[in-house]
Amino acid sequence: MIDHTGVSASDFAAASKFYDAAFAALGGAMLMKIPLEHTGGVQVAGYGRDKPDFWITEGPVQTPAVHVAFAAGSRAEVDAFYKAAMAAGGTDNGAPGLRPHYHPDYYGAFVRDPDGNNIEAVCHRPE
Repeated sequence: MIDHTGVSASDFAAASKFYDAAFAALGGAMLMKIPLEHTGGVQVAGYGRDKPDFWITEGPVQTPAVHVAFAAGSRAEVDAFYKAAMAAGGTDNGAPGLRPHYHPDYYGAFVRDPDGNNIEAVCHRPE
């Protein structure tokens, strides 16, 4: 139902580093940067696999922080996401593992991005 969403990034360079690594682990990448002349000088970038589904926009920290969960194709991708996001400046908010209180096959990992947003990768496949 959601076509795209995004978050503000108080330090665009740090956020780009974080999301570059996190999305690479999930088979995605930065697909687009909007030219500054179209944004009033604000940095804006879109990430995804086939189209920009997730956007970061230079701006103040959002309050309260948001939670966004990205679909992973396997539990190994969830593990890779967590490792990459942590190495790129993320903060642990829940190591990879099963979360049977959500669903018996719910395997997820939670990392806070540089602005404190709760970013998750989740796989619903039994493995």
